[in-house]
Amino acid sequence: MTNRRDFLKTGSVALGALALGPERLRADDVVRDRLATRTGYRPLPPVATDPATRELMMEALDAARRAGAGWADVRIGRNRNNSVNTREQQVTNVIESDTMGCGVRVLVDGCWGFAATQELTKPGVGSAAQEAVAIARANRIAMGRRVELAPAPSLGDRTWRSAYTIDPFTVSLEEKVSLLLKANAEAMKARNVRFVTSGLSFVKEERNYANTDGSVITQDYVRSWVTLAATAVSSAGFAQRGPEVVQPMGRGWEYVLEADVAGNALKWGEEAAEKLTAKSVDVGRYDLILHPSQLFLTIHESLAHPTELDRAMGYEANYAGTSFIAPPRDVLGKLKLGPEHMNLVGNRSEVGALATIGYDDDGVQPDEFHIVKNGIFNDYQTTREQAPWLDWWYTQNGQPPRSHGCSYAQSWADVQFQRMPNVSLQPGEQDLSWNDLIAATDRGIAMIGRASYSIDQQRYNAQFGAQLCYEVRNGKIVGQLKDVAYQMRTPDFWNAMDLIGGKSSYEFGGTFNDGKGQPSQANAVSHGCPPVRFRNINVINTGREL
Repeated sequence: MTNRRDFLKTGSVALGALALGPERLRADDVVRDRLATRTGYRPLPPVATDPATRELMMEALDAARRAGAGWADVRIGRNRNNSVNTREQQVTNVIESDTMGCGVRVLVDGCWGFAATQELTKPGVGSAAQEAVAIARANRIAMGRRVELAPAPSLGDRTWRSAYTIDPFTVSLEEKVSLLLKANAEAMKARNVRFVTSGLSFVKEERNYANTDGSVITQDYVRSWVTLAATAVSSAGFAQRGPEVVQPMGRGWEYVLEADVAGNALKWGEEAAEKLTAKSVDVGRYDLILHPSQLFLTIHESLAHPTELDRAMGYEANYAGTSFIAPPRDVLGKLKLGPEHMNLVGNRSEVGALATIGYDDDGVQPDEFHIVKNGIFNDYQTTREQAPWLDWWYTQNGQPPRSHGCSYAQSWADVQFQRMPNVSLQPGEQDLSWNDLIAATDRGIAMIGRASYSIDQQRYNAQFGAQLCYEVRNGKIVGQLKDVAYQMRTPDFWNAMDLIGGKSSYEFGGTFNDGKGQPSQANAVSHGCPPVRFRNINVINTGREL
């Protein structure tokens, strides 16, 4: 097994350590480096495929073909994780992990095989390729359907970097801790706030990919998240604001600085304190004005998960459930999921979003596609393996099957499969704001931030809460409410959407770790949306005894 020092010495995944590779540095990379230089942080090196890494990937592909694979791909990657957690003026936890290795996937007679290794030598990756072929042959006895891959062009040599300016792994632990402790101290100034926790989480993936189609891709990906939870206590009980006060993003340390957690901490603490005297909600039907920080989760659970094609086809039934948006022949182009002004788009290209990537783990450049178009269900999330399952649909529309670029593995040691892209509700034509929607509402509840939720295995029946709930009367917020949750049946809920915010109110919400599969893997995904109003939605009181 190769240790880290030997690995870096050979340059196997030293992204950008050598001269600029086959693809020229893009203008936005230059801008990012200049910004980093002005802020005093280390400029980002160019992204390039290291020759030693390329040689190992070619060895793995050649070994797979020699062993009998009809098609193969290989991923050599480095996955780094860093988290820092605090409480009041104490550091409670610091975690740093760093793994490097190679995963080889092969197709033999229509069956998948996969093997991974940390032995980053030619014999090591060659043995992994041979093992993957042996596993594929053994899998034939259980083959239900022959795997056929949708065509994808040979991309040649490509590179890509996510939208970050400052690498959080170059920022000192002292600076990270200082930022958190300062924010904690500010939150503690709020009336009745007695406890504050905060944290930083960072992921950096250095991803190298090659396949037998002729694509060689190197990508540099970073995501960041800052959390803070303020707990207020009085004789009336306790109330909390947070911890998800700042949405995670596919950006770097500069995003943490822009979030200004110390500058906002007092406000978050005061919001927690205000909850202590909030009125308990009366059950009934209300118009709901949902902020993007709350609505993103409803999108994620009720629309994004049920439009994963493997879930709709029953492949997730044992673990994560099935989908009411099925079977495909009955719903594609037919199922009415919302009003005509509802458009839901899948993409992996929105700048700074968590699932944004240049190329997926099938070697496909992802496209943007309508999941819901003018209120009608229009398409599923797919990979190269899944797209041919809908060949009848593509034929009907005069197109060849094409992957939407939704293949992903959480690390080099895991086999890739279908994972969610960014799934975003498009803003309306009128540039309405959060305040505009409130002003247009006579009797309603405005809800901010994700909280507890529950949804059935088909993603049809659900209930969702929020961190902050405000009573709206005659177009104005009149005070906080507590014990609020709304109940929904997915198609009824989305068809009740009557007002939708515009471009200037569009924001991202997201989840840093979304689980799926057996063995389970986690990916990160964002959901963009504006604030939206839903009419006549059933609200329950979660604090009332039955």
